[in-house]
Amino acid sequence: MELLIKLFSITVFASTLRIATPVILASLGGCMSERSGVINIGLEGMMLMGAFSAVVGSWFFGAWTGLLLGVLTGGLMGLLHAFMSVTLKANQIISATAINIMAVGLPNILIPVIWENHYGISPTVPVIADINLPLISSIPIIGDIIGHQNPIVYIALLLVPLISFLLFKTKLGLRIRAVGEHPLAADTLGINVYRMRYIAVTISGLLAGLGGAFLSIAYQSQFSSAMTAGRGFIGLAAMIFGRWSPKGALLACLLFGFADAFQASAQSAGVPIPPEIMLSFPYVLTLVALVGLFGKIALSPAANGKPYYKG
Repeated sequence: MELLIKLFSITVFASTLRIATPVILASLGGCMSERSGVINIGLEGMMLMGAFSAVVGSWFFGAWTGLLLGVLTGGLMGLLHAFMSVTLKANQIISATAINIMAVGLPNILIPVIWENHYGISPTVPVIADINLPLISSIPIIGDIIGHQNPIVYIALLLVPLISFLLFKTKLGLRIRAVGEHPLAADTLGINVYRMRYIAVTISGLLAGLGGAFLSIAYQSQFSSAMTAGRGFIGLAAMIFGRWSPKGALLACLLFGFADAFQASAQSAGVPIPPEIMLSFPYVLTLVALVGLFGKIALSPAANGKPYYKG
């Protein structure tokens, strides 16, 4: 009984939100990009570059400036992916893979230049502190779970309905979805396919950059070249799990966050399972969930991954 209390404590549910936050932001970025018809497996690299830029900005100018710099860097990476895949019509998988590779190598080159005698890992930097929500923080149990979190956690949760509203209730969202389903028909109606895809992919980069910044200056206080740990790819899996819908992706991200928080709680409680198996639990659970839904989930946007050639 005592073991169950430790495994399912309030701390586990509070940690679920923090752990899920970067994955939520990555999945929202995936929804934006793929709804426009552009595959973006470069979310992992965009998160990593956002995390690195956030640390650099926080070191020199403070945490909130670092956050802004991280978001803008992610947007720049999204713009780069849009240029290669939309304008140059390069293979979208290869374009995104190049961004991922660059994101691993470039910070390792720059870290010893910026911080002498540091290799692969930055020094600790100022972070964005957690806040208390008035009234909510005083509610028993609920307040312990959501009443004392980092501001970026709340931003990520608010972005879910906002991105959903943008995609499904606005003219811009209708155009983004149109160019992802039938770009020729959208072009015939006067919609600029290239512009819509540029907007969507750039927004996906901004969201991924925010997720990376959260990791380096909120969840942690420094940068390391392996800190994203596949969260960008998990975000894409959550997007598929959620049927290319922000609200559906949120549930998948919370599942991953809970699995990660649960394995950490299990290790601290002394559950006699090798730590390597426990660490792999969130990723295995995500894989099992996707395999279980294979063939049952909605198809991706019809023009996803296909460059558009204007007639």
